[in-house]
Amino acid sequence: MKKTILFFAAMLFAVVSVNAQMTKEERKFAVKHLTDTQKDMMKLIKGLSEEQLNYKPDAETWSIAECAKHIAISEQNLWAGFVDASLKQDPDPSKRSEVAMSDDQLMGIIESREQRVKTAPPFEPEAKPEPLDEVLKEFNALRAEHIKFTKKSTDDLRNRYGQLPFGTIDAYQAIIFMSGHTKRHTDQMREVMASEGFPK
Repeated sequence: MKKTILFFAAMLFAVVSVNAQMTKEERKFAVKHLTDTQKDMMKLIKGLSEEQLNYKPDAETWSIAECAKHIAISEQNLWAGFVDASLKQDPDPSKRSEVAMSDDQLMGIIESREQRVKTAPPFEPEAKPEPLDEVLKEFNALRAEHIKFTKKSTDDLRNRYGQLPFGTIDAYQAIIFMSGHTKRHTDQMREVMASEGFPK
């Protein structure tokens, strides 16, 4: 009888573990979003002159180069602070109800340019004084690692967590948040390019 109970307990644990992995749809969405936002940013930057890359419409607005450096810094810091850090925790389904919002709500917030938020000092472009081509090379290497992880991971990302100013997110949401952050600031680059004084 004891062996039977242990067997069913083990089977239940296995089912829970499988169900906590990314679904096929979640994985497909995250990989595509990570890939598309990377390609979009690199395509936008390609061929721009130094003058265009460093143009600032006003003293308070980042240049395209500064946006790119901020994206690269965030690629490293967001992944380390949310994904890597969460994987050091044991999965805890009991905290699932603390997750502040759905995936769609999270992406709506991070991708929207309507509400501006001042970034924390460690994420400022000045933290990356290296030439832009080196920064982009680093970004592409990191993004390749992150796409590879997302394609292959069998970790329980939904029951591991991190904290943002507006509340708790899970590790899967941290991945798509990072990708949505890339889109947010690529759109900011487009705003700079659309400004009246942008060099032709």
